[in-house]
Amino acid sequence: MGSLADMPHGSSPNLALAHPAPEEKLIQFKLNGAEWRGALSLDAYLRREDVLSQQSLTKDGGITYWILFDKTATSNPLDPASSTRLPLASCESYRKKALVWRNGRVQETVCHGIGSVFCAPHLRGRKYAQRMMQELGNALETHQTSEKKECLFTVLFSDIGKKFYANFGWEPFTSSHVSIPAGVSKLVDASRLPAARPLHAEDLAELCQIDEVLVRKSLDARPAGSNTAVALIPDVETIRWHHAREDFVGTELHRKTPKVKGAIVGAEKGKRVWCYWTRMWYNQDPQQTKGNTLHILRVVTEDEGQSSWEDSGMQHINRHSADHSHDNAIAALLLVAQREAEEWKMEEVEAWNPSSEMLTAARKLDPSAKVVDRDTESIASLKWYPAHEGPVAESIDWIGNEKYGWC
Repeated sequence: MGSLADMPHGSSPNLALAHPAPEEKLIQFKLNGAEWRGALSLDAYLRREDVLSQQSLTKDGGITYWILFDKTATSNPLDPASSTRLPLASCESYRKKALVWRNGRVQETVCHGIGSVFCAPHLRGRKYAQRMMQELGNALETHQTSEKKECLFTVLFSDIGKKFYANFGWEPFTSSHVSIPAGVSKLVDASRLPAARPLHAEDLAELCQIDEVLVRKSLDARPAGSNTAVALIPDVETIRWHHAREDFVGTELHRKTPKVKGAIVGAEKGKRVWCYWTRMWYNQDPQQTKGNTLHILRVVTEDEGQSSWEDSGMQHINRHSADHSHDNAIAALLLVAQREAEEWKMEEVEAWNPSSEMLTAARKLDPSAKVVDRDTESIASLKWYPAHEGPVAESIDWIGNEKYGWC
């Protein structure tokens, strides 16, 4: 392979998946940064990716980098003097803790979340990304598994619609959201809502631990004969990864890090409601809000006396009361989120796959709020490895399909 004109097709038997050397990884980061750096400069984007690779979620093998390359290539046509391989396509996978309920039993499993799927513009048209995803789907089934812990499923969040990844087994699941504008709502009397206090980084570990227990209890209580259910564990390592991303960008754009990471209503254990969020900046002008979004990562209702699996198609692990007794508490949380969004130059607050309680709470602050079904961006997609018949989304319930699972 001496030039780009000699590049093989994606169907070539000479192509293979590998882990890139640092300099090969840097080649891809410099290329995909043009599309994914958001509000950051390319240099800042590269530094952010380095910081994110060293978090508790990602270090010690928590993140794995992948490239597709030509095994027969003797040089890199873009840099013949270099010893690097030319990445034809690339991505990364994040090891995630997950639970699966099936046939009345809950088991821990390895799950991998796939991100940063990329093929450089000058290499497109040869089906490299397609070949990489085909190879990756096979590789991840046994990647970082053991005799005691297998990988039953992997996930990704497609920004190119529902069809491309479905061709390789990642089938689309419910991908909807509700959003409300940033800024204090003038349509609600805050004094009529329960008091909500802010959550800070030091509050998260204990709450995440409680949340994990609730997740397991809810799955254990799942009725016999139900669909198989999967849930990514919303552990503190996952939440901190999102916040490390937010902290880095906040410092780059505003020279400070956000301190408020969420909000909580109630003080009595067992009866509290809380949420975590993260801020994502897309506008390169730090004083402009267009496109910037405060994402609700996770909403937790702790009340063990309330449970409604029917709410919102069983897509939520949280315990949502059928009588909407948590509406005002969630509205109080959203009100804090609106204030934080305004302070940090956000355009809106967004919650994924909202329960009926979340939708009602959002409408208390913005009567025009509605559920938006996404069909092009952030499409939650899942590949189920055990043998099955028919569409996976019809036989498996993805519980807690919220923003915290995104990568």
